[in-house]
Formats: sequence, C-alpha cells, structure tokens
Amino acid sequence: MDRYLVFGHPVRHSKSPFIHTLFARQTQQELEYGLAEPAVDEFAQDLRTFFDQGGKGCNVTVPFKEQAFTLVDCLSPRAKRAGAVNTIKLTDDGVLLGDNTDGAGLVADLKSHGVTLADSRILLLGAGGAARGALAPLLAELPSELVIANRTHTKAQQLAAEFCDLGPVTAQTYEQLAGLFDLVINSTSASLQGELPPLAPALIHTDIAIYDMMYGASDTAFISWAKQHGARQTMDGLGMLVEQAAEAFTVWRGIRPGTKQVLRELKRNLGVI
Repeated sequence: MDRYLVFGHPVRHSKSPFIHTLFARQTQQELEYGLAEPAVDEFAQDLRTFFDQGGKGCNVTVPFKEQAFTLVDCLSPRAKRAGAVNTIKLTDDGVLLGDNTDGAGLVADLKSHGVTLADSRILLLGAGGAARGALAPLLAELPSELVIANRTHTKAQQLAAEFCDLGPVTAQTYEQLAGLFDLVINSTSASLQGELPPLAPALIHTDIAIYDMMYGASDTAFISWAKQHGARQTMDGLGMLVEQAAEAFTVWRGIRPGTKQVLRELKRNLGVI
C-alpha cells in the first residue's frame, strides 16, 4: 500500500491524517497516511529514509517548509515563488518534486465563501512564510491592489518588491493604512497566542471580508475583534487546511477529491458543529 506522511514538529495535533484518509476513501485510493515528528536537526535524514523505504509522498509543515525547499530535486513554479515546500512527491522516474499548495488552498477557500478577488482591494497582514505562499495565487486573481502590512516594515517592503512583477502589490505601515479594503487576510500567527495585529478599528466596515489563516474550535482573537467592529463576513483557516490538502492529494494521485463533506466531518471532529 502506498505510504504518505506529514512531517512537522510538533505534529501530533495535525488533522492531515484525518483529512487524507477521508479523501482516499472518497476517491477509492489505497493509501495510508501517518505522522512523523523528527527532531529539527534530523528532518533531512528522516525524509531521505522515508523515500528510500518506499514512501510515495509527504506533506511538510512548521518548522520544516524552508528546509524542504533545499532538499528536493526540483521545484514547481509556485514552490519557487513561495520559497517553501509543503508537498513532496516521488515521481515515477525517482525525482523528488517539491510543491507548495498553501496559496492555492487559500484562494479556493475564499472562492468557496463567495469572496470576489478580481478588482478587489486586499490587505495582507504579515510578511512571513504564510504571506509569501499566498501572494502569487492572490495576485493571479487580478486584484486592483494588494497591500502588505507587517510590524517590521522592511520585511513587507522586501516582499512587495519581490512580487511586484506579478501585480499591483505595495507595502505600508499599519499607521499608513487608509481607505476601503474589500478583504483583509491575517497571515500572522498572533491568533495562536490570543493576540491581535495592530490594525485600526476604523478600517473595518460591514461589507469587508475578514480571513484568519489560523483556526480553532471557536473564533480566533482576530475574528472576534473584527466582528465586534462590524464585520459581517468572517472566515478562519480550516477551509484552507482542507483545500490545500486536496491540492496536495491531486499532486500525488492525479485525482481531485471533493472538499465540502470532508470539511463538515473535520468541523464535527473539532467540535465546531
């Protein structure tokens, strides 16, 4: 039976085995999917061992995405742009292909919620790996403007400069932000600590869409804050988790699974519904 893993540290909380088991059942694919939690300095060796012993593919999560980028034999265009790898496939000719499905998962989830990206004004909070992975897929949807805001402004400026060939992307400080945004995406991990990015409440209006890449059994701190200030459409990153997994499954198996029922099952598993 074909074997797949998710590498991370920590990774025991991962919902990837749950998701991919449902995908396999739905598409009648025979595979098993497990967890691997190597020490940070043992990831490269464990990755090689997994594929030497017949592994077919893997997901890679924190803190190994950037390291995985350096360990594969070739990169997909979106992995090159993201500077990180979250999906690895062993091809039929023995090549380790590195891909990044995070941004595609984000865009797919936004569209599933009816969010219009074309000609929209988007604010992306954060300039780390999650923001980097999202930029190319978001710009491919042809927004009118994409603004990056980050606590360290120079990081936002560097990221905007790197992606400016793909569309109208700029960097602003939190203090400079003004005007009406159609969509705000929080790519920071602040919600994991119950913290908030320093966003002015005046930027929130009733027609804005709010997206937090983090998720939990209840609203994240950022979503709760946005609701308090009048946002009517708020979304967390649970759908993105399922959509990026579906994209990875498609890379591995050549068949795209449906996500709606799997997302419902995942919400039940988490106690969200």
